[in-house]
Amino acid sequence: MAGNFETWIGSRYVRSRSANSFVSLISAISMLGIAIAVLVLIVVMSVVNGFERELKDRLLAMTAHADIEHVDGKLTSAEGLRETALKNPRVSAAAPYVDGQALLIAGKQLSGAEVRGIEPELENSVSGIAGVMQSGELAALVPKKFNIVLGIELAEELQVGVGDKVTVTLAEGMVTPAGVIPRTKRFTVSGIYRVGMYEFDRRLAFINIGDAQLLYRKGNSVTGVRLAVTEIYASPEIVREVAREHGELVLVSDWTRRHVNFFRSIQITKSILFVILLLVVAVAAFNIVSTLVMVVKDKQSDIAILRTVGAKPSSILRIFVTQGSIVGVVGTLAGVVLGILIALNLESIVAFFEAAFGIKFLAADVYFISDLPSELKYGDVAKIALIALVLALISTLYPAWVAARTAPAEALRYD
Repeated sequence: MAGNFETWIGSRYVRSRSANSFVSLISAISMLGIAIAVLVLIVVMSVVNGFERELKDRLLAMTAHADIEHVDGKLTSAEGLRETALKNPRVSAAAPYVDGQALLIAGKQLSGAEVRGIEPELENSVSGIAGVMQSGELAALVPKKFNIVLGIELAEELQVGVGDKVTVTLAEGMVTPAGVIPRTKRFTVSGIYRVGMYEFDRRLAFINIGDAQLLYRKGNSVTGVRLAVTEIYASPEIVREVAREHGELVLVSDWTRRHVNFFRSIQITKSILFVILLLVVAVAAFNIVSTLVMVVKDKQSDIAILRTVGAKPSSILRIFVTQGSIVGVVGTLAGVVLGILIALNLESIVAFFEAAFGIKFLAADVYFISDLPSELKYGDVAKIALIALVLALISTLYPAWVAARTAPAEALRYD
């Protein structure tokens, strides 16, 4: 019964409609502050998680898990290396490639780009390029047809579409009686892809590996072999195993080494944002202190009456802890519910505002990812909610302690 009366009085104080409604207003503001702080923290953490997921997915869509190159960029034993790689049970696919730099020209438009020669069927097994084609097909890259697939940003820069001609010009020249002139070759645009990362969409083009060997005069050699592995976080270990089994002097690399700074910066940013926004939650939770202090001042006579009819100081303490806890719990639950709803629908919300106001939140030429992704992790939600509740509970202790120490005679002296 004692516990019931303490809880009942504490809850009554939260929804009090006494003449001093200002106290109830402060309680509502405290709830709102906690809810907004929790909501913002959940949404921001979800966005950071989304960026990390999208960065990994989009990088791996265009770059293999690992690659092996010859030290001089001319690997003549590509087929032998590929067979060695496929014998490893942790390698799921392997594909040769040729890499080079070129200047792409279409009419009066020009742009530098990395041109990568691939075998379409094998390439599709080590990367997801075929799955991000906007128009045309990767299979159109057949030998000696001199077709080319461009990223959507690069195609827009050159103002070309499927079926248009693009001139590929290399820095290496040909010696003629008239002097040294650059090597050029006209290609037909057979496809356009979009990854959503400006780094790829603007700077990478694909041609058939045989056409690339002719263009860069590599003969039967290639730049290297790209690998897809069954355990992406074991890529460094697997690619070294393959290189040792092959026995030739080669250079090895993997996706974690090439893009380690991206993921490290995301983790650092996530930690900093969590700490900063946690301070916002703490400020909102500590508003409960001022709310309860005002309630204690307002309820001095009530406290005195309860004490005179036999209520113990511990009961008074529990009454105000209950009131503060209700404010914290309601605010936290409201923030969690709203935060989850917004995080789950963030991409649709952003798309609506972009369409309604004609704006772009993330410019493609500035950010690696031009969309605003969101990935809700319920572990993060639970951690945020728990911290908010603990801070709210801590905030109730001092005002409740002050209320428990109230002397009945002093409180009733002038009543």
